[in-house]
Amino acid sequence: MSRHPAFPGRALILRLFALPLAIPAIVAALGMLALLGRAGLLATPLSALAGGAAWPGIYGLSGILVAHVFFNLPLATRLFLEALDTLPADQWRLASQLGMGAGSTFRLVEWPAIRTAIPGVAGLVFMLCITSFTIVLTLGGGPAATTLEVAIYQALRFDFDPARAVTFTALQIALTGVVVLALTRLGASTAVDVNLPVAPRKFVVVGAAEAAANAAIIVAALIFVAAPMAATLIAGLGADLGRLAGEAAVRQAAATSIALAVLSALLSVALALSLAAARRAASGARSPAGRFFESAAGTGAGFVLVVPPIVIGAGWFVLLRHTDLLFAVAPVMVVTVNSVMAMPFVIRAIRPAYDAAGERNDRLCAQLGIAGWNRARLIDWPALRRPVATGLAFAMALSLGDLGVIALFGSDSVQTLPYLLLARMGSYRTEDAAGLALLLGLLCLALVFAADRFGGTRAA
Repeated sequence: MSRHPAFPGRALILRLFALPLAIPAIVAALGMLALLGRAGLLATPLSALAGGAAWPGIYGLSGILVAHVFFNLPLATRLFLEALDTLPADQWRLASQLGMGAGSTFRLVEWPAIRTAIPGVAGLVFMLCITSFTIVLTLGGGPAATTLEVAIYQALRFDFDPARAVTFTALQIALTGVVVLALTRLGASTAVDVNLPVAPRKFVVVGAAEAAANAAIIVAALIFVAAPMAATLIAGLGADLGRLAGEAAVRQAAATSIALAVLSALLSVALALSLAAARRAASGARSPAGRFFESAAGTGAGFVLVVPPIVIGAGWFVLLRHTDLLFAVAPVMVVTVNSVMAMPFVIRAIRPAYDAAGERNDRLCAQLGIAGWNRARLIDWPALRRPVATGLAFAMALSLGDLGVIALFGSDSVQTLPYLLLARMGSYRTEDAAGLALLLGLLCLALVFAADRFGGTRAA
């Protein structure tokens, strides 16, 4: 795709590759089942290819692997494409003037950029897989294919064994900590930006054979990413959406999800603004303590991703298990944990604009004596309005699709759309689950498109 910056449909494919990042994990898992499950759209053709034997479905390790590839293939593609698009146009022009072929261009121009990006991309994908909970819970299919996070959930909700849950929690924290330390020593970064800059003009002559091979690879990746989303849409439209929308439980779950998402987003934006302001205030500090505080405020937010939500929820579950507040604190737990987990993404949207506004206005505001509320209202807010809206939309989308904390603290009185969807799946009401997945996916996509619109306008 990097060698074909102007082929028809390139921008559409890149936007499609951004959708798995916005779809909740449980919706993507249902899309996989709707496509490759025992009664999926491809069950009959796959049974015919297997000689007439019944298609066993995609549960178990195979389903988990396919679902994680579905999520991480588009992300890795966009990150590698970003790395290639940062190469100066002079390198492409020189390669063309020297008459380099495809192999020489890859070895001397493209491979150095790809090699530099591999540790960061591999580290990010590894962290996303090692902290995966919803996909394993939905597609695991039994003890043969499970993870520490699912084991924590099962130990607390089904086996009522806090001691085993604490052991698994300690193992999960130690494992993720060791992985992050190893990736840091290797030079990997688990906090990378997936925004694509404008691609430079590439002076590369692509032969007919290479163009055909590239087209085949792009089409195969496109089908792999688009097919589960299309299956989700088809299965969701086959459900009785009118009846679902009229159910009191669905309306209550939707209202609860939206309310918790709004509160989580507001708290996450407030935390992100506070960290950006603290980092800005500590910038240029000469003392070791000041430099440490500036570094912690700048990069410390990304380390919250080391501890997954289910692990945080497990700690509070163990602490509150002997009190009457165990399920009463569910809304508070969902709001606080989701706001903290969304904060690294929100601060990435807000901090560049905050720093730029500070560089532009700090000296003038100091000379004019403008500070406090007057500066925030008259000077900072016009520059931060769009980034704040972007962060709010992303945080709301992440909170709407989260199943980590609510899986532990959810009950009949406190249900979100993902929790209700999981309950309908557990009671084998697959049509209802498909309809709820479609509604949840469309809601999250609308929020992410809104964030992309705000962010794109600001970047322009």
